[in-house]
Amino acid sequence: MGQEITHSSFYEDDFRRFRDRVVAETALLEQWMAEGLLDSAEPMAGSEIEAWLVNDRGLPAPQNSLFLERMNDPMVVPELSTFNVELNTKPVRFSGGMFNHMHEELAGLWQRCEDVASADGAHMLMIGILPTVQQSDLCLANISGMQRYQALNEQVLRMRDGQPLSLDINAQEHLVAEHDDVMLEAATTSFQIHLKIDPEQARRAYNLSKMISAPMVALSANSPFLFGHELWDETRIPLFEQSVAVGASDYSKRVTFGVRYAEHSIMECFEANRDRYPVLLPQLMDEPVESLAHLRLHNGTIWRWNRPLVGFSENGKPHVRIEHRVVPSGPSPLDVVANAAFYFGLLRELIDVEDQAETRLPFITAKENFYGAACRGLDAQVTWFDGQQGSIADLCLSRLLPQARTGLERMGISGQEAGRWLDIIEARISARQTGAHWQRQWVARYGKDFPALVRAYRERQASGKPVSQWKL
Repeated sequence: MGQEITHSSFYEDDFRRFRDRVVAETALLEQWMAEGLLDSAEPMAGSEIEAWLVNDRGLPAPQNSLFLERMNDPMVVPELSTFNVELNTKPVRFSGGMFNHMHEELAGLWQRCEDVASADGAHMLMIGILPTVQQSDLCLANISGMQRYQALNEQVLRMRDGQPLSLDINAQEHLVAEHDDVMLEAATTSFQIHLKIDPEQARRAYNLSKMISAPMVALSANSPFLFGHELWDETRIPLFEQSVAVGASDYSKRVTFGVRYAEHSIMECFEANRDRYPVLLPQLMDEPVESLAHLRLHNGTIWRWNRPLVGFSENGKPHVRIEHRVVPSGPSPLDVVANAAFYFGLLRELIDVEDQAETRLPFITAKENFYGAACRGLDAQVTWFDGQQGSIADLCLSRLLPQARTGLERMGISGQEAGRWLDIIEARISARQTGAHWQRQWVARYGKDFPALVRAYRERQASGKPVSQWKL
């Protein structure tokens, strides 16, 4: 959940003092890691899903303030715009029934949200980019009331010397635009998968998460349209990167795939935060250094597609999480949980069997795979371990899905439960029908009537069926 701050105006001394605290807290975290003081108990899974509020016509409904007041649920919180909200699920241990439980919790929370929204003439929608959102919707009049978001906008523009943000996304069509604030980010909604992990395994989990970002974004793509243009299968990737574009090089971009694998420790990411990234939100807090409050707030303004996080477990011990951010929201609760099952199963298997993964799949190749998969989805051609080349769909079907099944079994998931969730992925890939593909096919048949597309999408989402079974 986004950490709130108390004000949005800062002075130069605030930046200096905040940097000093980040330095001190980073040193303390490094000491804790060296001394083995972080939580190394069994891994746990969690997630966040960002959603849209839309009206009966399928247009953005900027009413999250009223919606959140009526929901009155700490697991449902504001997002950047007044037509977005975020739903959080409770962390669960890896054990039999966990994915069935995750689905029951998410589906139940989703239905309660829909009931509350519909009472005020709105509806919930999980989709990467809403096809009906217009650039005019992404304005400061529709920014949520949290101080964090106001300050983020001010500081991004300060770092850009007041220059507008530029969009340049080229695929089937070419979109070029300028925007005067950070509200472009509000057009990107995702399903963020969290893994709390033993710090000793965090480096490998982080590196392997980068490697499997390409298949994950390809099989989950759900964002082919923006401002009337047909673009990447997962246009959310370039849109988010360009919507908060500050930093002179790849070493200081705020939304990034990164510049290399972690070589020795996950601490390298937090050291990079300290050394390479200017402070965006210098909110000074009356917190002991042991809370790592400033380190965590600073880390929250650097949106790596695979982002290490530091949190605190119920026993009070600090822990490390990997936040896998490449997956878009939707198309259905079943699809969302299936995506998580595939990620966790594949990651577990690769951790256990691929000791030399970083040398067998160089970083630059993993990065090229990721952007190619975001652009072309399941049609992307990728290079895998040891230079194996082919379509990402064939790679998933022949190699990665079997590995994910084995990985889930290693985690104590029954063959029946693993089959239930991975069969959804297999059917989606075999049919070549992701959310992005379904949207493209709908437009190819009916034309660019985006309100009608959203209404058709919402109707199928409400059916509860996975996207592989959606008809035109």
